[in-house]
Amino acid sequence: MRIATYNVEWFAALFDDDNRLFDDGAWSARWNITRGEQTAALGHVFRALDADAVMVIEAPDTSRKQNGVAALVHFAEVFGLRARAAVMGFANDTQQEIALLYDPDVLRVQHAPNGNPSGPDGARGAPRFDGVLRIDLDVDAVEDQVVFSKPPLELSVETRGGFVFHMIGVHLKSKAPHGARNERDAMRIAIANRRKQLAQAIWLRRRIEAHLDAGTPLMVLGDLNDGPGLDSFEDLFGRSSVEIVLGEEGPRGLYDPHAAVALRQRVGAQPSTSRFFIRPEGRYLQALLDYIMLSPDLRAHNPRWRIFHPMDDPECWTDPVLRDALIYASDHFPVLLTIDL
Repeated sequence: MRIATYNVEWFAALFDDDNRLFDDGAWSARWNITRGEQTAALGHVFRALDADAVMVIEAPDTSRKQNGVAALVHFAEVFGLRARAAVMGFANDTQQEIALLYDPDVLRVQHAPNGNPSGPDGARGAPRFDGVLRIDLDVDAVEDQVVFSKPPLELSVETRGGFVFHMIGVHLKSKAPHGARNERDAMRIAIANRRKQLAQAIWLRRRIEAHLDAGTPLMVLGDLNDGPGLDSFEDLFGRSSVEIVLGEEGPRGLYDPHAAVALRQRVGAQPSTSRFFIRPEGRYLQALLDYIMLSPDLRAHNPRWRIFHPMDDPECWTDPVLRDALIYASDHFPVLLTIDL
């Protein structure tokens, strides 16, 4: 079984209001890359992955004008992908959905949200991901209300052989300090936003623990926009979102080998899944943001992880067409899990 997670930068901008690819010479939302170039690159990358399922982060928009599932199905048809069916959960208003593109001949998939609806006033514990969590973020004895800008996608998945497991697709993100009047105000807003992201990680971890308590094999895939040693606020808060979601090592912990390397070695060479150009500094920054985390029972199924990094993976580096496609397609690179299910 081949399962991937892939954050596609501004996938939504490649589709018109009829959920069809523009595939033309106009500029894409990616800098200095046309819509046709990005579309062709993505098609090549998805074919190279040849995955049974891809958790697409920043998937095409679902709104009054567009349908993300229809757009992904059209994309699969254009490029002849066997992962040609799609499923989404709770839509959001950011034009960056979370969706699974999968092979219906191999997998049966359905949206399976857990937790109770919270209502507008929120709820404690782990309400449904489209709800509101009540939690004290700053130890002032006053509960704050936290929502997901991109509600995680919870799925029940069954293989053709009858093996059942759950997936949670995630995209955690700490908002930039918009509206700040000065540097001090920007720091205050940034810290508040960081607290909200960590609260989302706690909410997600509570859902993970419910699955572990029920004995449900679980896979958490996606972009956590965070990692050990990556954030300047880590010393202030003690832990990154990644560490919260992974949990403690042992029977209740999740595992991702790239996260494990980063946690062991905070200085020196580390895996990376993304590459961003820092314009004021005239250089690229690489970061480990994308993960496929497994529950202990899934680790028993001989999992093998691979980052399709155009410069770090030897097969990608020695294939010039794939190497260039990975750079043109997105500022993130896919993570592929091969597992015996």
